[in-house]
Amino acid sequence: MKKEQLLDQLGPGLITGVSDDDPSGIATYSQVGAQFGFQMLWTMLFSYPLMCAIQEISARIGRVTGKGIAGNIRAHYSRKLLYPVIFLLVVANVVNLGADIGAMGAALKLLIGGSAHLYCLLFAVFSVYLQIIVPYSKYVHILKWLTFSLLAYVATVFAVHVPWGEALKTTVVPSLSFNYSSLQAFIALLGTTISPYLFFWQASEEVEDEEGNSEDKPLLIAPEQAPSQFARIRFDTLVGMGVSNLIAFFIILTTAVTLHAHGKTDIQTATDAAEALRPIAGNFCFFLFSCGIIGTGLLAVPVLAGSASYAVAETMQWPYGLERKALEARGFYAVIAAATLIGLALNFIGLDPIKALFWTAILNGVVSVPLLFVIMMISSNREVMGNFILPRGLKTLGWITTIVMTLASIGLLVSSAK
Repeated sequence: MKKEQLLDQLGPGLITGVSDDDPSGIATYSQVGAQFGFQMLWTMLFSYPLMCAIQEISARIGRVTGKGIAGNIRAHYSRKLLYPVIFLLVVANVVNLGADIGAMGAALKLLIGGSAHLYCLLFAVFSVYLQIIVPYSKYVHILKWLTFSLLAYVATVFAVHVPWGEALKTTVVPSLSFNYSSLQAFIALLGTTISPYLFFWQASEEVEDEEGNSEDKPLLIAPEQAPSQFARIRFDTLVGMGVSNLIAFFIILTTAVTLHAHGKTDIQTATDAAEALRPIAGNFCFFLFSCGIIGTGLLAVPVLAGSASYAVAETMQWPYGLERKALEARGFYAVIAAATLIGLALNFIGLDPIKALFWTAILNGVVSVPLLFVIMMISSNREVMGNFILPRGLKTLGWITTIVMTLASIGLLVSSAK
């Protein structure tokens, strides 16, 4: 496959996967690496097939029906299910936006000094401006280029000494500890890698891609396109989730061999991790880690705002899509702007980033369970998917993911009550 053809095959899945490594995710991975060392590396292998399954299923729903997840829930299920799920999704995304924007501002302050609040404002306004002004067909290329910001974490690993034999052994042979802190870390990792906003984003971007190409149609209308489209979706998703988990693995590994090895286990935010790296691993690692926070934030902020806006617009039956001009989809772009600016405002009213991440994890856990059940019902329903209901293997893995996330969410709620 030629380079140009390879890049054409990558889109919604790659952007979705990389946006999962947002500053909030980086904070979680850094906390786990600093506290547990290599002990949790195996979770990246464990979560990979679960991520791939549910994201591929979400993408199939969008490509087959020509509607996002919210649109399909509205068309085929009760409003009593739709409205609470969308409300909780928007709340979780706004809080996550606030935490990510705050982390980006703090990271830039670490690098060049100045006002973190000013940088937060500039990042938020810049993100909203790009989403409103730049058409999706061009904006998606910007998002693809931003995925290269994750290379900062690849470079960081190779800038420090890693006992690869021990690290790889721990990755392949799980080290299980059934104590409270290990359980909480495991649940946090699952909640970070499998999040509702990712389901909505990838499904909706499949719809955007289909509508942006005059030759493409929803597969219910053009079933002859199914083999090539399903192959593309699978490849795109496998690569996107693979990149996501590989970078998460590198972040855990970096903080394990630096912070954990030197007894620095109390890491609360991504910028805490970057700052702690400087005296241990040097200015170069500090610089790369900080740049990665900014780059991944620039990618994650539009995905968080966009997924919320797609969900609201489909729920309210508004015109939507990043390819549309602002006047054609006022409500859609208003939600993007409002979600981003409210997230920004949280940083000016004393947002505690630790509590923000904590409540985001709980909200995502609460939203993910009913949403996963609905996604599995939609994708297995012939009235919705026609002849493109899920094949047995993907359906089985999807239900395994649903059960695992249900147990993880119950564990999260129980642990948070203690």
